Amino acid sequence: MADEPLVLGIETSCDETGVGVVRGRTLLADAIASSVDEHARFGGVVPEVASRAHLEAMVPTIDRALKEAGVSAKDLDGIAVTAGPGLAGALLVGVSAAKAYAYALGKPLYGVNHLASHICVDQLEHGALPEPTMALLVSGGHSSLLLSTDITSDVRPLGATIDDAAGEAFDKIARVLNLGFPGGPVIDRYAREGDPSAIAFPRGLTGPRDPVYDFSFSGLKTSVARWIEAKRAAGEEVPVRDVAASFQEAVVDVLTRKAVRACKDEGVDHLMIGGGVAANTRLRALAQERCEAAGIRLRVPRPKLCTDNGAMVAALGAEMVARGRAASGWDLSADSSLPVTEPHVPGRPPAHDHDHDHDHVHEVSKGNLYS
Repeated sequence: MADEPLVLGIETSCDETGVGVVRGRTLLADAIASSVDEHARFGGVVPEVASRAHLEAMVPTIDRALKEAGVSAKDLDGIAVTAGPGLAGALLVGVSAAKAYAYALGKPLYGVNHLASHICVDQLEHGALPEPTMALLVSGGHSSLLLSTDITSDVRPLGATIDDAAGEAFDKIARVLNLGFPGGPVIDRYAREGDPSAIAFPRGLTGPRDPVYDFSFSGLKTSVARWIEAKRAAGEEVPVRDVAASFQEAVVDVLTRKAVRACKDEGVDHLMIGGGVAANTRLRALAQERCEAAGIRLRVPRPKLCTDNGAMVAALGAEMVARGRAASGWDLSADSSLPVTEPHVPGRPPAHDHDHDHDHVHEVSKGNLYS
């Protein structure tokens, strides 16, 4: 529908330069430029390399997204950008680009939360989010259980990772097994041919006195690494597929068990799973199995929308516009530790009358900056 907000979203929290265009809850374009190959030789993301890659990819990726969507920049109703959390330098590239485009076009700017965006992206696939929504977000930097009554203003954390996130553990075990980087997809692939019950790896924070909704994968990571080292020290061959399957099972068992319990405890009859690890096939299968047994409806976006992308940022930005949320100010900055309790960063009210002069300059100059 023509009256639905048309929003461009920019995501640069880590190593993906993502630009999406959304009209309301309809995805028009999802352009991504990844620098993952540049990080592979280091075995992990190098912040400075990621920032430089974002700088090089930003304008071409925005142009590609607008072309794919079949819209002009001047037709946009707003520009949304990930303001945090994430790598500080990488975030700054995205925020600076979004401010430049918004200022030049005379469009409102919306600095949004990376984690809230991961939840909101599901609207592009399965329609409006139920309120409240229970979300399990699992990625290289986060493993979180979140309850949202309004994705634009009210997201409450129930539990989070206290050490290594699930995706980080996947990367580290893949490195120990000499499987390369990133670890998630390759572990998933090897695990399909292995026995998930071959090795009894520990389930972190599942004891009676442990935090109910928090996650810990550091102990699991250490246990798997020591098991592999012991095999190698004894001159025995490491059963890579069985190790991958058993490790993966330990991770997804804990994730799904705690997520289903949170739904039951909070009286929520559905569960949304997002983040890069949500692309894992075993996580999806076990979550579906346990949700069906508990009478819970499962919502998981297609794999491409689970990893970091601009579409999720545009989706949350469009929701901000549709609900009349306040735009961010020109003083918007990147916040590497932006809490999920702040789905977006609204602008501060003008401190003095001189701010009106700035608005006047903005109106006069924007036509000369971008046509």
